[in-house]
Amino acid sequence: MKKQILAIDDSKAIRFLLQTILSKDYQVITMPDGCSAMYWLSKKNLPDLIIADPQLPDMDNWELIHQLSSSGIYGDIPLLVLSALDNQETQVKCIEYSVSKYFLKPFNPVDLLTSINNLMKKQVVDKNFFNAN
Repeated sequence: MKKQILAIDDSKAIRFLLQTILSKDYQVITMPDGCSAMYWLSKKNLPDLIIADPQLPDMDNWELIHQLSSSGIYGDIPLLVLSALDNQETQVKCIEYSVSKYFLKPFNPVDLLTSINNLMKKQVVDKNFFNAN
């Protein structure tokens, strides 16, 4: 069974790109806004990785990232940010919210895929470590 990725971005082009580059190795669920994503998550869906834009039309900047990272349910899911915001602001917020990795738009899809593969491998190693003890 393929690992599942939830991708949240208001850009249809970005969602299509993510679906295209990731669907060979992962099951990709895309959402156009924060409310749709939170509704999907509330239905007991727990993806292996979440990719999110910090600027969504239905929420304040970084609101969804804050909700996910501070959640007792979703806080352990690796979070990757795709941001069109200022590099310094993005870096500071990603540290503040314990984001696993971030990319500034426009991003290199090959680098993104490599980072996602590494995060997924790390997640498997971490789970095996904790299950062995």
